[in-house]
Amino acid sequence: MPIYAYRCDECGFAKDVLQKISDPVLTVCPSCAKPAFKKQLTAAGFQLKGTGWYATDFRGGGAAPSTGTATGPAASTTPAAPAASDSAPAAPATPAADSKS
Repeated sequence: MPIYAYRCDECGFAKDVLQKISDPVLTVCPSCAKPAFKKQLTAAGFQLKGTGWYATDFRGGGAAPSTGTATGPAASTTPAAPAASDSAPAAPATPAADSKS
């Protein structure tokens, strides 16, 4: 159920009310009993949570969005090491002892 913000135009009394969408709009102020209680326009206060949508998914510009398919302790956050056949051979290491012989 959504929470609606109400404010009285006469006395300034403000209250947040938990209502169903189908409930009638409140018009009588509980503080001064005048018919000046009006629903206020407020910003939505929610975040999408769950698999696949997070506030950090699209930050950084170049990163691909998370699919959210791998979860739990078995999910790895680091990429697997490439197989030897997938990468070019490494350059031979130069020995430190040979540099000043």
